[in-house]
Amino acid sequence: MATTISVRIDDDMNTQLEKLSIQTGRPKSELLRDAIKRQLEVNEFQILRQKMMAEGASKGLLVDEDVFREVS
Repeated sequence: MATTISVRIDDDMNTQLEKLSIQTGRPKSELLRDAIKRQLEVNEFQILRQKMMAEGASKGLLVDEDVFREVS
């Protein structure tokens, strides 16, 4: 199921979006969907990374070398 949402962007962002749409031959809505999807994935990764860093720190794994030492 798809949901329609409205997003307000400033004129400069709209100009960039229109230019990219023309350059790529992709509709603005597709470009926006892809951008939102990528940002959601980045946010999900950052949250997971923070959790894993906290868990690693509680086990004394503070830098890459600590991790490499554990897995070697």
